[in-house]
Amino acid sequence: MLSKKTKYGIKALAYIARKKDRKPVQASEISESENISQKFLESILLELRKSGFLGSKKGKGGGYYLIKEPGEIKMTAVIRVLEGPIAMVPCVSLNYYEKCEDCPDEKTCSVHRLMIQVRDASLNVLGENTLEDIAFMQ
Repeated sequence: MLSKKTKYGIKALAYIARKKDRKPVQASEISESENISQKFLESILLELRKSGFLGSKKGKGGGYYLIKEPGEIKMTAVIRVLEGPIAMVPCVSLNYYEKCEDCPDEKTCSVHRLMIQVRDASLNVLGENTLEDIAFMQ
């Protein structure tokens, strides 16, 4: 299940992407508009800034802004930063692989084979969608 942190992070990024003037957006504005706790949102925005999705400006007219164009931000990258691995089990993860302790042989494991299909389907959907796609869906 998608965590609230990831859900709110995606909502915040989409809100910022929809701003036509590209001026910095204050966390309080996003918080109010998207019904997200401001304190929680600020920690998410900070993580997105540290990860290179957002820039920030202090002072009057300050706030958060996108560093890249929304069409350049793939949802796979956002999910990995906020949620971690996309795979549901570590033995099928492309970036965070770990052998399962309880599995003697991945090649014959039915769970492994199923989770590869789930991972690939998830990667396909997330990889084909950018921030621009989700921010401007009708």
